[in-house]
Amino acid sequence: MDKREALGSWISGPRAAAEQMGADFGYRGKRLGLPQEGSGSIAPVGRRIAALFIDWALCLLIAYGLLAHGSAQAASNWTFVLFGVLSLLTVGTVGCTPGKRLLGLRVVREDGGRLGIGAVVLRTVLLLLVVPATIWDRDSRGLHDKAARAVQVRI
Repeated sequence: MDKREALGSWISGPRAAAEQMGADFGYRGKRLGLPQEGSGSIAPVGRRIAALFIDWALCLLIAYGLLAHGSAQAASNWTFVLFGVLSLLTVGTVGCTPGKRLLGLRVVREDGGRLGIGAVVLRTVLLLLVVPATIWDRDSRGLHDKAARAVQVRI
């Protein structure tokens, strides 16, 4: 391997280098037995982030309008609490938050069933800690989803 190939593999990343050497990673969700596209496939990262912002904005509006009495700091604190409650209640009952529902996403168990209350609580706590949600595997699942054995899919 000459210097350009070595530099190219470094710039492209380890996945590209492994694929050049013959590794087959498949599509996102293949290891979980999910379809490549359409209903039941892994939710796109952009939609998941957009749903998160929609849910956060909804909680911020509620906190600022009803609970904070004009205080920005109180609104911020209440938003955090409301986001946790929203996630617990909606994912635990219908499998999706309002933002996820608007964007056609749902949170399910790896086998396609509904998450149990313990898994929903674990997932929500780890989501509120932020860091676990920012570390992803090759199926684009955050550690909060992996710990709860959950996956976000298209509906």
